[in-house]
Amino acid sequence: MNTLHIDTGVGMRGGQWQALYLLRGLAEYGHGVRLLAPAGSPLFQAAAAQQLDARPLRLSRLFAATRGMDLIHAHDARAHTLAVLTGKPAIVSRRVGFPVKRNLASRWKYSRAAHFIAVSQYVRHALVEAAVDPSRVTVVYDGVPIHALTNAEQRTRVVALDSDDPAKGKKIVERASELAGTPIHFSTNLLRDFPEAALFVYITDLEGLGSAVLLAMANGAPVLASAVGGLPEIVEDGVNGLLTSNEPEAVAQAMRRLVDDGMLASRLAARGRVRVEKEFSVERMVNETLRVYERILT
Repeated sequence: MNTLHIDTGVGMRGGQWQALYLLRGLAEYGHGVRLLAPAGSPLFQAAAAQQLDARPLRLSRLFAATRGMDLIHAHDARAHTLAVLTGKPAIVSRRVGFPVKRNLASRWKYSRAAHFIAVSQYVRHALVEAAVDPSRVTVVYDGVPIHALTNAEQRTRVVALDSDDPAKGKKIVERASELAGTPIHFSTNLLRDFPEAALFVYITDLEGLGSAVLLAMANGAPVLASAVGGLPEIVEDGVNGLLTSNEPEAVAQAMRRLVDDGMLASRLAARGRVRVEKEFSVERMVNETLRVYERILT
């Protein structure tokens, strides 16, 4: 099977990491993969470094890049538009939790995709609410690598995502930190910082799923996350993490609880790690995506 993947992002966020994991997994299974991404983007550079077929995304070369491809997989909204223009069967990953637009252009675009891969049941519901036939939507959860864990003694930081996006709750976390008297390390490189994380705080207005939370759990960090979007599909409150409302006082109380109760934090972290191993591995994500491809092509 030969698949063309299109991603128009210029950063390396959760969607780009998932695209890279998928490309590598498909190639390891012996399938032909090709990536179109902005030249110089982190995804383009990473794919090229791993000797995958990565080509600069140029509209003038879009149709030439589809030759020999069985289907197109679009990994973001702009890629969705490009994919349906090619005339090839188009699979579209939908990662965001906000409602689908109802204008004429959006209705046309969503009617042309062969199938949608929703990153959570929450996102699937948003697509169905937008009149996408439920038979055209399959949930495939993100997958994350599972690495060896660091010793508990190395875990000294309360970590949160450093983001300028107002929806990502940095101001709420800053205020909660003041109320709890707990210093926060705002990370620009979660993979680097998770081995030192005694707690990961993820506050957001809306989330399709939350691959950063999965990474934290895979790396043995207890998680405190907003009870919004697809996050409750990952974090079961009091079982493998804690969920919170987005009021600073509530966030501060939950932070303090996990910082003060090491046994609780360790128990939640261990259960989180086990759940990721069982349900959110890269291998499982790749195999479930392959099943979608095979269903569409047959």
